[in-house]
Amino acid sequence: MTRDATYLDYNATTPIRPEVLDAMLPYFREHYGNPGSPYFLGQRARKAVERAREQVAALVNAKDPQEIVFTSSGSESDTLAISGAAWSKWEESYGRTKPRVVSTPIEHDAVRMTLVQLKMRGFDRALAKADEYGYVAPEQFEGLLTPETAVVSVMHANNEVGTIEPVEGIAALCREKEILFHTDAVQSAGKIPLDVQKMGADLLSISGHKIGAPKGIGALYVKRGVRLSPLIAGHQEKNRRGGTENVPFIVGLGAACELALKDLGDAKKQQRYESFRRLLAETAARIPDCRLNGHPANRLSTCLHLSFPGVDGHALVIALDLAGICVSSGPACSTGSPQPSHVLIAMGMEPELAQGSLRISFGYATNDEDVRRLAEALPGAVEKLRQVPAAR
Repeated sequence: MTRDATYLDYNATTPIRPEVLDAMLPYFREHYGNPGSPYFLGQRARKAVERAREQVAALVNAKDPQEIVFTSSGSESDTLAISGAAWSKWEESYGRTKPRVVSTPIEHDAVRMTLVQLKMRGFDRALAKADEYGYVAPEQFEGLLTPETAVVSVMHANNEVGTIEPVEGIAALCREKEILFHTDAVQSAGKIPLDVQKMGADLLSISGHKIGAPKGIGALYVKRGVRLSPLIAGHQEKNRRGGTENVPFIVGLGAACELALKDLGDAKKQQRYESFRRLLAETAARIPDCRLNGHPANRLSTCLHLSFPGVDGHALVIALDLAGICVSSGPACSTGSPQPSHVLIAMGMEPELAQGSLRISFGYATNDEDVRRLAEALPGAVEKLRQVPAAR
């Protein structure tokens, strides 16, 4: 990386894994056929797409690889799941009912803005409440699930504070009422096991660039029998998502999923992540008034979220960047926004404290030196900013 950077923002994106790039390169060069073509170049590409479908299905434990739909991103997967389910229910009623979509106030903007768009088009929207840890208990959904509800969408793990949500219990409530359940697993994929059978999920989203594949590729698990109104018309992906398949990127996603599944079975690697987090949490605890956010037990081991009274989070990110360390003050999609994080506000945090937050996240290429550099730089950076009147 340039500037000898210490990269600790894996929740924003990940570097492409070398094995993934190696798998992709032949499909940019000699294996360039359209997978819809009948001749050998096309069928070679088709075989590669179907192999990747099997690799993605294995990561999420789908019964049938054909339950995997390739998309351009996790955001498209979320939108296809939620809008597709809502419009499908509307179509089934011939426009006579106003479907409801149910979610939470801590979702990624891909989900939040989809709900806003649906509400603008006349659909009903309801949100369950999150507690101070960003945890949304299943009982919060009682009373929100009506016969008109088309889909419930709850993220598997929060992209800011790392809290893991009780999706199995929420899915069980939905199943009792024959309501579709979708979970955004973009931040949990490759970090904790995914099992759509155990979860009871009807729909599940993942994104390639969060697990060592390139940006611009994602996937949506669609349980067999679930009907979605497509966002992009076309015969590809069994009429569920039109457009010629992006073969090199699909191959890359498949390779990344296979590597992620292997890593999940590597106990030493998982223990390293927990040790990284423990060291950084201990460092932060020695900084006066530092607050550790997220659930203390139901959380990812690959990230931690901190708040510092009297410090501007964006200024802290810049200070650490000058020291060659890449972290964030929130999700990459809202960088530069003057508004405090909607997730932290939903957790009941004061806006001023929310704006003094820092997110640290790591992954497969993180080493001891990366974590040590941040542990050494963080206390001094916070202290220095607290001495600057403009930071208050």
